[in-house]
Amino acid sequence: MRIGTGYDVHKLVEGRKLILGGVEIPYSKGLLGHSDADVLIHCIMDSLLGAAALGDIGKYFPDTSEKYKGISSIKLLEETKIILENEGYKIGNIDSTIIAQKPKLSKYIEQMRKNIAKTLDIDVKYISIKATTEEGLGFTGREEGISSQSVCLIF
Repeated sequence: MRIGTGYDVHKLVEGRKLILGGVEIPYSKGLLGHSDADVLIHCIMDSLLGAAALGDIGKYFPDTSEKYKGISSIKLLEETKIILENEGYKIGNIDSTIIAQKPKLSKYIEQMRKNIAKTLDIDVKYISIKATTEEGLGFTGREEGISSQSVCLIF
């Protein structure tokens, strides 16, 4: 068994959709990035790749490649699953936290869990997603960006 951690952050900007866990969330701003900038999926991918000592998402999905411009992070997660399977790994569980002052995310978390479980072909009971604020502190508290952290177990 191996564990891995992941972290990602993206800036909130006007004129972009807010996508978290493969769910489009109504909000006045979205996350800036080369792909759809889904910080939750990105940190999960990094935790999975890290657990397998395979590097990070930039190694496999560089933000300099036109192939990945605007791509759904769910598709990148699916490719990450294939990379792990090709190395002989299976996913045990994933525990993630989204850090965002706004918007409130509780009503979207169950769909995020389902999207990730379906993409990884594992039971939703092995996917935990939580959301928290930073009580107005730091860049997330000032609503400048959203970050996410993840830990996973693979075997």
